[in-house]
Amino acid sequence: MSRRRISRAGFTAWGFSGSGEPALDRILYQHALLGLRVQVVLRLTLTVFLVLVVALDPPAQLRAPIWAVVGAYLAWALASIAPARRAARRTLRWAWLALLVDLLALTAVAVLAARSDQTSWTSDVLLTGFAFIPMAAATQLRPAVCAAIAVPTTLVFLLTSAAARSANGEPWSSVLLHTLVIAGLGAGSILLSAVARSRVLTIATLARERSKLLDDAVRIEARERRELAEALHDGALQFVLAARAEMDAVRRGEPVAIDRVDTALAQSGRLLRSTLAALNPAVLERHGLSTAITELARATESSSDLSILVDTAAWPDHPTAADALLFAAARELLGNVVRHARARHVEMTLEHADGQARLVVVDDGIGITDDDVSQQSLDARMANGHLGLASRRVRLAVAGGSLSVRPRTGSGTVAVATVPLEP
Repeated sequence: MSRRRISRAGFTAWGFSGSGEPALDRILYQHALLGLRVQVVLRLTLTVFLVLVVALDPPAQLRAPIWAVVGAYLAWALASIAPARRAARRTLRWAWLALLVDLLALTAVAVLAARSDQTSWTSDVLLTGFAFIPMAAATQLRPAVCAAIAVPTTLVFLLTSAAARSANGEPWSSVLLHTLVIAGLGAGSILLSAVARSRVLTIATLARERSKLLDDAVRIEARERRELAEALHDGALQFVLAARAEMDAVRRGEPVAIDRVDTALAQSGRLLRSTLAALNPAVLERHGLSTAITELARATESSSDLSILVDTAAWPDHPTAADALLFAAARELLGNVVRHARARHVEMTLEHADGQARLVVVDDGIGITDDDVSQQSLDARMANGHLGLASRRVRLAVAGGSLSVRPRTGSGTVAVATVPLEP
């Protein structure tokens, strides 16, 4: 998935207008709800801070209006607890506006404290509470919203500090330095919000891809079971039924009937062995991928007009963790060449280097276009039940590998399957 598609899906879902993907929406909703809860905790901490400052260092005058503001803010903070338990999506979307109420309350208390006396340390202590606002804004995980809170907070802090400067006896240099600290906290909160948002969207995207891979794997398993049932029904079972139909003639002692039963059972046994070999090739487990690919090429040559060259010089002579995946990919790719490519020559190369196992299949057939193997085309084919090539791509992707198919220069097709190997 491209970065643009991730960003657009993440923005839509983060706005809670609905991305159409339940897994993505659910993850974003959970993290937004967690951010709202952290914001409520910080708000309650700021409330306790205001109460303690006014109680332990009371202003000389204007105590009644100051306590009125603190009391109203305390009620507001307690009321914000309820939505944080399980907020609606609309509430989460506009929760950042509550931070403006926090900023307004803190500003009002600080200004009133500064005007309560010609010399007062109350407002000076209260000004440190402005640091809570950018921190709470960072929990929104939306950098633009965080900036919309951090910038006004810095400006209001500067204006409030200037208004309280005479009461605090603070020089302008100190006011500007304190403002710089608040601005730094605001910038840091914006950057932290961007980093946290990026991580959440990455997790959500990975969860979405995992869910899609699981769905594809289920469909692929169902398709393989259906194909196995069809192969057994149309192959070995038909010969067994034919042999059973000849049993009456065998009981009558007809020699020709015995020969027909023997032929039917022999054909049934051959088909069953072929099916079992396809499900679990013994040569792959005993001798490794190199020998198994060579045997697969020989069997394909004997049943088709293809000339197949196998190069396994760069492949180890012992079994590896990638054998089963690459053998299945080789079987699918070679089957596609036989069925669709109308090729005469095929080259199969196995490579193993730098922790990567690689299978390359090149044919000189009629070739393909880029649109034939695009993700959109493969998704459409999977939806219509054609899961062969797409299923290999899904299984390799689950293992951390990949499958690419592209046109060959001149004519034909080049397919490359890769699987990472642990050192």
